[in-house]
This record gives sequence, structure tokens and C-alpha cells, in this order.
Amino acid sequence: MQEQSSDFDFRPREELITYGAHRVSTLRLLSIVLGSGSKRLPVQKLASSLLAESGGIVALSHAGVAELCAHDGIGEALATRLVASFQLGQRVLEASLPAASVVRGPDDIFNRLRSRLASLNQEVFVVLALDVRGRILDEIEVARGSLSSVEVHPREVFRPLIRRSAYACVVAHNHPSGDPTPSSDDLLLTRRLQEVGRIVGIELLDHVIVASGGYSSMADQLHTGAVEEPEGGQ
Repeated sequence: MQEQSSDFDFRPREELITYGAHRVSTLRLLSIVLGSGSKRLPVQKLASSLLAESGGIVALSHAGVAELCAHDGIGEALATRLVASFQLGQRVLEASLPAASVVRGPDDIFNRLRSRLASLNQEVFVVLALDVRGRILDEIEVARGSLSSVEVHPREVFRPLIRRSAYACVVAHNHPSGDPTPSSDDLLLTRRLQEVGRIVGIELLDHVIVASGGYSSMADQLHTGAVEEPEGGQ
């Protein structure tokens, strides 16, 4: 009877009805979508393990059916329900995108990311997935580094873009020093991502460096010749 009482204490549906969805935690909202667990794994524990193993709700929202089915306690029915729920949320977001979410140039990227990145004390690398009209489909953090560098692998950049069926992309990272001047490593990475983008069919439109002192657009600088090709560059 004690275990049953504990299960009855976990009532996310009642909490949502009483207080509204905006007051319900991510764990409880996920529990509602899952509906029920199993005899061995109650729904709240299933939801908690899903969030922990996936790396949070954002990463979970990008998982496919096969990835979700790899989690203990998740079958095809629950996996498809989760994928459908996240996709509905994404479509609502896309349908309500304001004009400001259309990327027309590096100013738009800087204005969008300045408050998030400029004041950080470690380098963070972000990729923006764009549709054919230049609208932002998603904003994904792919790597965090140190005060002076961040290690980025092309597979981590393009994997979420492929999942989102992106037409093109823009990448950005910050310089905690406050100086947005690109380094030779920044240029090498940009060239590498451009090459991978050509291979997978998702064009890299720009690499924007965000700092408290302003920003640098690698597309602008490469176009004008403001930065030199590194030794051995194409």
C-alpha cells in the first residue's frame, strides 16, 4: 500500500489542470506525454531517466524513433508519441516566427545571440538551422570550451541540421576576450565546415564571432580579403 500511495502522490495531470501548463515542471509535462510507465519503471522514473540519458529536453526533442527505442522502457508506440509531440511544438513555433527570425545578414545573428554569448567567460559554439527562406528553424548549442578555445567537430554541427531538414545554416561562437577578430583556427574551421556543408547539401552561409566589443562576419571578411588564408589554405 505504501508504494501505491507514492504513485498516487505523483499527479502531473491534476497539477496541470489546477495550476496551468506553464507552472508544471518539464519532468511532469514529459510524464503526461508518456502517459504511463511499467510495473518495473514508474512513469516519473522513466521521464527522469529519459531526460538524464538524452542530455536534457532540447536534445531529447531532436531524437528519432530508433534512438528513443534504445532507452529502457520506451517502445515504438511511446517513441512515436514523443516524436509527434515535439514535432507539433516545433510546427507551432515555426508558424509563429516573427519577421525578426529571418536571417538577412550578420547583424541579425549578432542581435539574436549577443545577450546569450557576449558576456560568457568560456567559448560556446552555436549553429542556426535555416529553411529555404532564411527563417530560423532551430538554435542548437553544439560545444562549450575554455576561455580561449572551443573544440568543434563537423559531425556535431551537421547532425542536428540533417535532423531538422535544414536548407542552410549559420554558425556562431563568442570570444570572451571582447575582441571579435577571427583567429587562424576560426578561419580553418570555417573552411572545413563549408566543405562538409557542400558534401551534405547544407550550405554554411556565415560564421559570426560574437563579443562584447562587437562582431566579425567570416563571410564578409573572406569576401573582402580582410583575413588571409592560413598556410595550406585553398
